[in-house]
Amino acid sequence: MKNRKDGDKIFGIIGIGRFGLAVAEELIERGKSVIAIDKDPQRLRALQETDADVFVVNDMSMESLAETGLQDADTVIVGIGKDVENSILAALNTLELGVKRVICKVISDDHAKILKKIGAEVIFPEIEIGKRTAIKLCERLAEDILPLSDEFSIIQIRTPESLDSMSIKDIRLREKYGISLIAVIKDGKANGSVGPDTVLHKEEQMVLSGSNSALRKFQDIVS
Repeated sequence: MKNRKDGDKIFGIIGIGRFGLAVAEELIERGKSVIAIDKDPQRLRALQETDADVFVVNDMSMESLAETGLQDADTVIVGIGKDVENSILAALNTLELGVKRVICKVISDDHAKILKKIGAEVIFPEIEIGKRTAIKLCERLAEDILPLSDEFSIIQIRTPESLDSMSIKDIRLREKYGISLIAVIKDGKANGSVGPDTVLHKEEQMVLSGSNSALRKFQDIVS
């Protein structure tokens, strides 16, 4: 593979549509080794000048996928959505090649059920983005949110003026609100070295974790 370092994880991406391309570009940006596969050469053009290994593959047979070296991947993401048959075939043959983790974009509950049956993980990108957007709209201060379960989330909020120049010890985040400060972001850079003496400033963002009810209560009080 291009510029692969020993011990690097390899990621395979089958289907370079908007979803697959976004995943590929982010992995490449983070210095990961990527095998990109699509039947349409035009879709692969966006990755031609990157460090990704790109392959035009016309069918999802095990033989065709093996020719790309996909069996060496640690994780494969199947970004094929509307073509359910090829999505399932790609996932099945990738698993048969011995890849331990296969994650598939799905478009329906039935699509998801079949893929889960054969051992693949599934994601509903549109549904997950929709839920995340709705949650953000319901939060007073949240600029971004990562739901970890139905009851627990990580959120990024702008530091309220009411907390400007106050320390975590003074605010008593855990004792009073039952939430934790994970990091402080300033000028786009995150600092995870936070403790009781960390002083907050209104031009920064706070990254907080806790139950959804506790996070909502905190925002209601400080906003």
